[in-house]
Amino acid sequence: MVHNMVKKVVMIAFLAFFGYSCSTVPITGRRQLNMLPESEMLAMSFSQYNQFLKENQLSGDKDKAELVKRVGGRIAAAVESYFSEHGMKKRIEDFAWEFNLVDDDTPNAWCMPGGKVVVYSGILPVTQNETGLAVVMGHEIAHAVARHGNERMSQELTVQLGGTAVSILTEEKPEQTKNIFMAAYGVGSQLAYTLPYSRTHESEADQLGLIFMAMAGYNPEEAVEFWQRMANNGGQNPPEFLSTHPSDETRIRKLHEFMPEAKKYYKK
Repeated sequence: MVHNMVKKVVMIAFLAFFGYSCSTVPITGRRQLNMLPESEMLAMSFSQYNQFLKENQLSGDKDKAELVKRVGGRIAAAVESYFSEHGMKKRIEDFAWEFNLVDDDTPNAWCMPGGKVVVYSGILPVTQNETGLAVVMGHEIAHAVARHGNERMSQELTVQLGGTAVSILTEEKPEQTKNIFMAAYGVGSQLAYTLPYSRTHESEADQLGLIFMAMAGYNPEEAVEFWQRMANNGGQNPPEFLSTHPSDETRIRKLHEFMPEAKKYYKK
């Protein structure tokens, strides 16, 4: 009887914490579970971002590096404007934007919490131009402001470490927590695994990214052409039901469906 009462108390506490930890994704309004305090996510981000820059070669191409900073700055200004206009400025008040281009042939880019962005030189042949780069950076920044990484880490920590309080496991198992953090953002080819964004995350990042790039003065219609190029660059993809990512056809269709809304924010 006592055992059952303890189980009930633990379950009630967990459900209360679950409800407290839920937040809402901007624009889409979807409820999500974020178990890690945002302050902790930012601390890990700033630390791991600096470590990544120490261990990886920044691009020596000043023009391309400046392009990344210019596009990033415009997208960041759009994000700040959007959140300010919609009464959500507090959500990004501790962001410390930073944009760097690294020499790596991988067609990739990512954004950690707090606006810490890295673009790999290998994706520039696919972006082709400034607007194509805006598609990529808008999409990755959207993942960060939507707190998709926190959501993925919360899910993974729950699976790997059960009901242990997040504060305890981050203190007692910092290396494991760090590895999960890095995997959640796909940072570093040395990782044994990654935590892929779900179809829901990808679709949300596409939608938010379109709005952010449009507000920054980039034509959102060019996102369709970029993702078509990316699909052709990626080789053979598995069927959609075998992947957490939307199929190329589904992504393009949804981009077309959302385009009228995104274009409302576009000013040449």
